[in-house]
This record gives sequence, structure tokens and C-alpha cells, in this order.
Amino acid sequence: MRSRRYGVVLGALLSACQSWGVHPLEGSLIPVLPGVPIPDRWSRTENTADHDPGSLSAWWQHFGDATLSALIDRAVRESTDMAVAEAHLQQARALRDLAGANLSGYVNAGVVARSARPSYAATLNTYQAGLDASWEPDLFGARRQAWSAGEAELLARTLTLADTRVSISAEVALAYIQLRGVQQRQAAARSNQMRLHVLRDLAAPGAELDRERVRAALALSGADLAELTLSRAQLEHSLAALCGMAPQALALELAFHVPVPQAAYGLALSLPADTLRQRPDVRSAAARVEAAVARLGEADAARKPLVRLEGSIGLHGIGVGGAGGVLRGLLGSVSGVAFDGGAARAQVAAQQGSVLESYAYYRGAVLLALREVEDALVSVQAARDRLSALREAVDAAQSAAGLARRDYQSGERDMELALATQQVLFHSEDELARAAVADSAAYVRLYKALGGGWQPEH
Repeated sequence: MRSRRYGVVLGALLSACQSWGVHPLEGSLIPVLPGVPIPDRWSRTENTADHDPGSLSAWWQHFGDATLSALIDRAVRESTDMAVAEAHLQQARALRDLAGANLSGYVNAGVVARSARPSYAATLNTYQAGLDASWEPDLFGARRQAWSAGEAELLARTLTLADTRVSISAEVALAYIQLRGVQQRQAAARSNQMRLHVLRDLAAPGAELDRERVRAALALSGADLAELTLSRAQLEHSLAALCGMAPQALALELAFHVPVPQAAYGLALSLPADTLRQRPDVRSAAARVEAAVARLGEADAARKPLVRLEGSIGLHGIGVGGAGGVLRGLLGSVSGVAFDGGAARAQVAAQQGSVLESYAYYRGAVLLALREVEDALVSVQAARDRLSALREAVDAAQSAAGLARRDYQSGERDMELALATQQVLFHSEDELARAAVADSAAYVRLYKALGGGWQPEH
């Protein structure tokens, strides 16, 4: 029931975003809220296949890396951010239940027994038992609005928990991809050093200048390796922290070098409005609009008169089996604030401001979602083109370095050309590793922008 009701609210908000000046909810107290134009389709698409929301479920498995999948599963279970989000959800659930309890009346029960023995009489035993009840009819919906606000806030916290899961999964994937990229760059630097050693050994006995050039190149390569070692350690520490572990806990597990995980090209995209419905951050922002509207109704209802009914029934007696009687009482009252200096009106105005604020956050979430998808689509295409070009560059640089080394060995070329082609090869290999990281990272950001695998309840 809650999911269906929320779907109506979100649909109304999305409809309001289609053009400017559309009122998203009914009610004279609610200010007119501007919308955000939502395009009919994305400017770029991965393919024309029908979108399958299930294709985003556990998107990290599309990279075919068991270690990555295990790290994300561990982070979702052990992350401190997830623990904080779960605690906030528990608090919101308790506050919603508290608001629900206020919809009912109150009943108090009590039993009093007393024994007294005056000096001039026998022992006197008295007893009294009864029930007191009170009920305030929710004539103007104040408590119903409070409960609705609590329900919407609970939904927002539930969606925040889902959004935290999406964010953590993406952070782990990005850190892991960067780590594997650093390892690939380390391997390229070590291969460069080996080839430089070969060039140095090919130098003629009296060619000290050639040897010094190679020595300088080796020293620069060693400096690069030192920087890469630092980056690798920091990424290992970051992954461990995301998984709720000590900094060095994953060092052994991640010690072996594996290629940068690559996602399979091609992803069916949902329409923009569907993407917004499956992003937990957008739905959470929409739920907070609903909560603000409910609090506005609560504040307005608080200005109305309060009706209260009180009743009691009890037994009063002297001694066991002695004289006694049944006491009954019923009281009704109507009360209201005669003068408060405009405090109630100011409270309503403040809540109207809260509605505007929450809707501004919602519009921001919508715009951010649209921008993230478009940015990710551009990044995917650019990273793919760059990766393809660098693969060709590495192939050509390998051929050129081999020819230059052969010509130097035969005396047809000098060391300068052999060393230059070798440095071009190393630079191309290093850039290829960076491009592989950028390509995979672009897909991670695209998966996250499309909802990150979270599926709304139906």
C-alpha cells in the first residue's frame, strides 16, 4: 500500500518536472512549485535494445572479476556508512511508530489499597480501582499528518540506505579498478626497466654517453615506480576502509597482479523518467517533499480548536465485602489559542518554506541524475575511443622500439633514437593502462547513474 501511494506521489512530482509552474500536489497551503524539464530520451544510447531493469542488478558481476564481487559484498555488509544508514532507518521507524501511537486514545489503570488502625477504632481497610481514558478526535488531521510525515521520512531513510549501498558499491569498484590499473602501470614500468638494461648492455665499450643516458632513464623509471608503490598502498588502504577492515587487511589478498577488469560493451538504457524512478536518491528526495507537505498540514491543523473527551470508571469500597460503589465520570472540552502573537501563522509559514526547500533539493536531485547519466554516456564513448587508439599506439611503438634497438645493435642508428623509441613505448603502455582504468570507471559511473542495481519495490 505504501509503495503504491508513494508511486502516485513520485509520478505527480515527475509530471510537475515536465514544465515550469505546475503544481505537483493538491492543497491551497502548498506553494506553486517550479518543475524541471525532463527530456524524452538520452542524447546518446548504448544500443537500441529494450531496457531490462534486471540488467543493473549486481552490475559488478558484468566485469567478470570474482575478487571485485567479493569486495563489494563485504563492503555492503561491513561498511560503517551502511551501519550509520541502518541506525538512521531504525530511528525513523521508531518515530513513525510513535506518531502512529498518537492516533489512539490513552487508558490508565490503577489500584490503590490502604489499611489504617486509629486508636479509637478497629482497623479500616479501603480500596479503589479504576480506569481513566482520554481521547482527542483528530478532527483536522493533525495527528494523521504527523503520521504521514513519519511514514514519508521512514521511506526516505529506507531509500537513503539503498543509495548508500549504491554509492559504496561504486566506490569499491572504482578503487579496485584504479588499484588494478596501478598494478598494470607498475608492470609496464618494470618491463621498461628490463628493456633499458638490454639497451645499456648493447652499448659499445667506449660509449659512456650512451650508458649515462640509459642510467638517467632507469633512474626516472625508478622514481615512477616509487610513486606507483605509494598509490597502490593508498588504494589498498581505501578498499580496506570501505570494507570495514584495518588498512593492511587486504594487502595479501590483492598482492597478485590481474588485468584491469573490463565491462562488456553494450547496455540497454531506460528512458530518463524511468531512470529517475529507479534512482534511490531521487525517490528519497521526493519522499522528503511528501514529508514536508505532511508537516505543513500538521502545522495548519494545530491552529484549529482541540476537542478532548475524558472518562473514568472505578470501584471504591471499605473492607472486603463491605460497602462500596461504582464511580463514573465523563468530561468533554473544547480548547484553542485565543491569542499567540502570530506564532501559529509563523509556524505554517516556516513549514511552507520547508516545502520549498525540500522541493529545491528534489529538483537538484533530478538535475544531478540527468547530468550524471549524460556525463557517463559521453565518458564511455570517449574512453572507448581513447582505449582503441592507445592500443594501436602501443602496437606501433613496440614495432618502432624493436627496429630502433636492432639498428643500434647493427651500428646503423645511434642510442638517442633507440632510447627515444623506448620511452615512447613506455609512455604508450602507461597511457594504455590509464585508459583501461578510465574505460571501466566510465561504465561504473554509468551503472551508478542509472540506479546502481537498486530496484524499487512494486
